[in-house]
Amino acid sequence: MVQLNAEYLAAGANRHPAAADWDESGILAFGADRNIALWRPQNSGSRGVYDFLQGHTDTVNVVKFVPNSQGILLSGSVDKTVKIWKRATTSEHYTCAQTISDHASSINCIAVAPGATIFASGSADATIKIWCLDESNTASLRQSITVTPRFFPLAMALSPLTGALDSYVLAVAGTKDIIQLYVLDSQSGPEFKLQATLSGHEGWIRSLEFTKESDSPHSDLLLASASQDKYIRLWRVHQGKELPAAAASADPSLGAFLPGKSLSNKAHRFKAQGLDYSATFEALLLGHEDWIYSTRWRRDKKLQLLSASADNSLAIWEPDATTGVWVTITRLGEISSEKGSTTATGSTGGFWTGLWSPSGSTVVCLGRTGSWRLWNHSDEQDRWIQGVGISGHTQSITGIAWSQDGDYLLSTSSDQTTRLHAKWKRGEQYSWHEMARPQIHGYDLNCIDSLDSSRFVSGADEKLLRVFNEPRAVANLLSKLCGFGGSHLEEMPDAANMPVLGLSNKAIEAIGDDEEVLNGNENDREAIDPASVVHKSTLDLDYPPTEEHLSRHTLWPEMEKLYGHGYEISALAASHDGSVVATACKASSIDHAVIRLFETKTWHEIKPPLTAHSLTVTRLRFSADDQYLLSVGRDRQWAVFQRDATDKSKYTQFALDPKGHTRMILDAAWAPTPLPLFATAGRDKQVKIWVRDEASAGFVHKATITEEGPVTAIDFLDAETGDGQVCLAVGMETGHFKIYSLVIKGDFSAQEIELASPISYANPARAITQLAWKPANRAHPGESGMELAIASEDGSLRVYSCNLAES
Repeated sequence: MVQLNAEYLAAGANRHPAAADWDESGILAFGADRNIALWRPQNSGSRGVYDFLQGHTDTVNVVKFVPNSQGILLSGSVDKTVKIWKRATTSEHYTCAQTISDHASSINCIAVAPGATIFASGSADATIKIWCLDESNTASLRQSITVTPRFFPLAMALSPLTGALDSYVLAVAGTKDIIQLYVLDSQSGPEFKLQATLSGHEGWIRSLEFTKESDSPHSDLLLASASQDKYIRLWRVHQGKELPAAAASADPSLGAFLPGKSLSNKAHRFKAQGLDYSATFEALLLGHEDWIYSTRWRRDKKLQLLSASADNSLAIWEPDATTGVWVTITRLGEISSEKGSTTATGSTGGFWTGLWSPSGSTVVCLGRTGSWRLWNHSDEQDRWIQGVGISGHTQSITGIAWSQDGDYLLSTSSDQTTRLHAKWKRGEQYSWHEMARPQIHGYDLNCIDSLDSSRFVSGADEKLLRVFNEPRAVANLLSKLCGFGGSHLEEMPDAANMPVLGLSNKAIEAIGDDEEVLNGNENDREAIDPASVVHKSTLDLDYPPTEEHLSRHTLWPEMEKLYGHGYEISALAASHDGSVVATACKASSIDHAVIRLFETKTWHEIKPPLTAHSLTVTRLRFSADDQYLLSVGRDRQWAVFQRDATDKSKYTQFALDPKGHTRMILDAAWAPTPLPLFATAGRDKQVKIWVRDEASAGFVHKATITEEGPVTAIDFLDAETGDGQVCLAVGMETGHFKIYSLVIKGDFSAQEIELASPISYANPARAITQLAWKPANRAHPGESGMELAIASEDGSLRVYSCNLAES
């Protein structure tokens, strides 16, 4: 048995205000596609995500820890289910204990209360269901509420009522501008009843949360509501016949901020256990300039509120000590004129949720790009200092490629970004991080390959390929933080930026902090784009770049475009010597199913293109010595092209099997053997081994590995693992992957290597799109084990290390 160790787990968070929660134990859970990712933001090692919970079959919308429950986690999904997860007593791993399938549509919100044995779930079927947890934390349905007037609940909050034992108040809001208060009176029955409707907002309400105003047992409850009308409203639930002071005074100046609008001070009265209660409007919080997605109360001693908005900012609010007026004491995030925009030049498109740490000393927020930003409060400086967050792709990862020396990993995705991942090394400690975002595009990206240690080529849905060169800023960053690179710096541009209306990254020069920017001529006919100005100090970091830095200052300049294809690029491969790039596009005819070759000195196409296929080519692979180019496609056939002995840039057809598989072939890989040998993988659930046969002057079928599902990805480790043995990784449409030891002498038998992993689910939740072994012959001194990168349709990128010598 071989132990798999998770070196790196990365996934972007789902864009939903309720998709994350932070437990008292320090674990932050967030929805990542159909997974739930677990992260300890205050971990001193900055290790990022350490586990994925799997079980949902569609996007996770809501994640909620049950307070004071020793690790009960609730999750709701577009798959119409709520799952209850329990944490193991001896570890941080969770297992699914129960799946609730009573709702008829997507789950949008879950409400829990400290010490309560009940929770509520709200769904797009316009119902709220109340659940009761027994001693074993198994849930049973207690009540079903149909929302009237009909709207979809998007936010809920649950709290015990002050002074009333086993009585609760449930606030519900969503796709209307009202908040409904349901009250459970333990004396009058086991059901929640609608007791008040709070009005005042003028847009959908996206977040609700209760807190106690003080530690007093008779403290009033405060309810914060955040709306798409750009305002936060605070409401007070008071126990007693008399009204609280603010409502009783009905100060008309409260409405002065909003011309033509008056703020309602109506008191909504109700009873529970014979006690009188009132719900009144308390305060209007103004300051955000766009939709407000979430509000969170601080959980320790201080009465503070954290809000996250589409205006790219987090705000921390607290009441003024003398006047009691709620004011913003801190604003974090970006000061951007492009509120809520999605420009490639770096505006984030807003913050979807903000969370307090249990102690209140750290805050995190989630942006449109799926990345987490993090700030720690410095008591000495009395300010918030940005720390190292985490990031990841938000859609299917379509391609991955190690740099030729294995120092870093490139990934490209349908989320239209290319990302560079590497190890941040500091003494004996290291952790993986996204170190650069070389490409932010306007089309879905489909494939990528590395040309050498500082160049790569990528293909997208735009019918052309782009070649990128590493800028000095990124080279210096990787040299400083990761300990590699740093040569040929004088030949590199400082940095790159993307014009607002363009797709091509342009090289730019950094200026000194004291240099003046010459802003065009006297008529301002050639004014400099402010986005193209970058100071040298901005590019000098002592820690992995933050999200703002990644999206603005780590782009790679584009050095070439490769034209010729008529449809979206489907596959590409760069030769190991970096002299030739082979490309293919989506095709439904012989005319378009050609393979085009480009030589990398002048970037001219080598004509004529290679023909063999009649449908889309799904994968291209060069052999280790570049003597052969292998292509496989949807037409179920594979073809091998051989390099010309005199002209190294030319290839001609050498072998072809029109019936290689019975269904489309999805991937192929060359083995690191003296005798040419390759494997093909298909939708027919088979991996086939083909070997060069001198007698027939072609390749013959030698062995077949049969799997339980369609095989979508394969890759050979590029070094033999033993005498006459090679290692083959196989990934499937189900998300499962296996590693085989293949004997290349004798009968070509394949033996599956038994794997053990400390994380709950080593397999992705959806189809594996690509597998890539780190170049074994480039392993750095002191590193043990081989590293396998796994890309998946679930948006997760995983790097596992394993010591195959143990097998």
